Amino acid sequence: MQTTSNASKPHPERDLVEIKINRVEYKIPRGPLKVTSLKDWAEIPPADEVEQVRHGNLEPIADDATLEIKGGEKFISHPRDGGSS
Repeated sequence: MQTTSNASKPHPERDLVEIKINRVEYKIPRGPLKVTSLKDWAEIPPADEVEQVRHGNLEPIADDATLEIKGGEKFISHPRDGGSS
């Protein structure tokens, strides 16, 4: 079963492209996207970490980063490792 979600269109003049977040497809505007917006669209808890899958490797992304979305990107989220001792 394939699940697709349409994100809101804050910039309707831009083309929509598909990305995957936690194996769910989202159609979002091409161009800059803040990680906080990515979390909002995918309903990822703000405290969770987001990583981008690139060439089979996971690359952590800072919460204050802005991504350049081109289409085809894949992301996963998970609770952050560690904690206070």
